Amino acid sequence: MGKRVLILIEGASNMRLYVQAARRLGLHPIILSANPGQYDHLAAEAIEAIRVDTENLDALIAECSRLRTTYDISGITSAVESTYTTVGKLCRHFGLPGPNPGSIERCCNKFEQREFLAKAGVPVPSYRLAENAAEVESSAAEIGLPVVVKPAVGSGSVGVRLCCTADEIAQHLTYLLGGMHMWRTSPRILVEEFVQGQQYTAQIMGDEIIGIEAAHLHPPPRFVFRQWVFPAPVTSNQREHIAEVSQKCLRALDLGWGPTNIELRWTRRGPVVVEVNPRMPGWPDPQLVQQAYGVDLVAEHIKLVIGDQWDLRSRHSKVAAARNLVPDSDGILDWITGGSQAAAVPGVTEVKLYGEPKMPIVRKGDYRDCLGYVIAATLSLPETEAALQRAVKMIDWSIVPLQIERE
Repeated sequence: MGKRVLILIEGASNMRLYVQAARRLGLHPIILSANPGQYDHLAAEAIEAIRVDTENLDALIAECSRLRTTYDISGITSAVESTYTTVGKLCRHFGLPGPNPGSIERCCNKFEQREFLAKAGVPVPSYRLAENAAEVESSAAEIGLPVVVKPAVGSGSVGVRLCCTADEIAQHLTYLLGGMHMWRTSPRILVEEFVQGQQYTAQIMGDEIIGIEAAHLHPPPRFVFRQWVFPAPVTSNQREHIAEVSQKCLRALDLGWGPTNIELRWTRRGPVVVEVNPRMPGWPDPQLVQQAYGVDLVAEHIKLVIGDQWDLRSRHSKVAAARNLVPDSDGILDWITGGSQAAAVPGVTEVKLYGEPKMPIVRKGDYRDCLGYVIAATLSLPETEAALQRAVKMIDWSIVPLQIERE
């Protein structure tokens, strides 16, 4: 029998974590991607990346069948929402453990997800589905301003905006329907009530809630994350209610295999579900869980994928926090410094700077607006926040405004 292989379909911010965890578990990772060049930064990991049309199930089956003549394919997975349904179908084709593709597909359609949750009595924002500008405007009028306007299919807050006036709705529709937003399917827009309150995320594996994370965002109208804290400083009443609503989500959407993260806001009427994501969360959630509890979510997910026994028991108890480094203007990055000094701060566990000199900065109002991050973990929330703040102050950058030629 050949080398044991883990097939990774496309990747995300945590692809390196999957590659490294697979190797620790004695697996040889192979990436299947429509654009293998995007993983050149993993050259030091000596990974194998093969070009395949990852939107074509038959092409993926053919490639996996070819690989199976040489390797022992122990599992197939992905951390990317757009390919996770396909992963479920591949796993079923090859008789491997994997997610229910129907459940994943239902979740990826945010309108359909809302319908199932509402029918099950899960508290969700008021919502409407629209296919054109007139329907968006009438939906907003029915719900009442302000409203959140976003694609019905998508992730990472791409194309999501809070609209407080009719003019802002019209402006955002120009972006969504005017050719600037990339639609994977025919344009369908979700218009929903803007629920206010502290945002939390329930981190779940299978049907077990590992913990609750607090998320803090930059000011609207975009939804760009600024900072995360795990575990969140919540009361026992809040924890109980969030856990209860999360379990109702799993039952309503027929989930309960593998990783799920459920975003909620704590409102005057209790927890309201913003979104259910039936996949491994992106950065920094896996790192925060590992720093706080010593649980490697990625490795435990891989164990599930290959049919091994997982272990979600905490190894220790700390408070971890992460801060996104987000630019406040567009232009050309002149310089960015302070990473090594920030990494030397007691309590800081990781510092990553993405920015390089001469790199263009064009803010998009979503997860892509990030020059780097800092993670800290200590025995208490005040200590962690102090370490994080001290480290962030040591990092600085300069962005040169773009010169606009005038006639």
